[in-house]
Amino acid sequence: MAYTYKYPRPAVTADCIVITKEAEPKVLLIQRGDQPFKGGWAFPGGFMNMDETTEQCAVRELEEETGLRLSKIQQIGAYSKVDRDPRGRTITVAYLAIVDAPVAVTGPL
Repeated sequence: MAYTYKYPRPAVTADCIVITKEAEPKVLLIQRGDQPFKGGWAFPGGFMNMDETTEQCAVRELEEETGLRLSKIQQIGAYSKVDRDPRGRTITVAYLAIVDAPVAVTGPL
């Protein structure tokens, strides 16, 4: 599918914030394997495919990056600071998932 636009278009990403429902909640983070910010900590997430919604993207990226498959997530915000991603103009839609306790996760194979 080819696209030609008169004006530049931003990229869209989706992140999934997973926290535990405990007295002292824990947050699931991944360690970035690629630039930018290689080695830094981040919420699981990534770029949206043309054939998916941001919610589907968040669920897919969470599973790809952690092995965790969740279907109950809730959109909590959109973030669009102009220079937030050095790769280009990127808008992120954030989702929240709450789990009862920590679960075992694995990185990508």
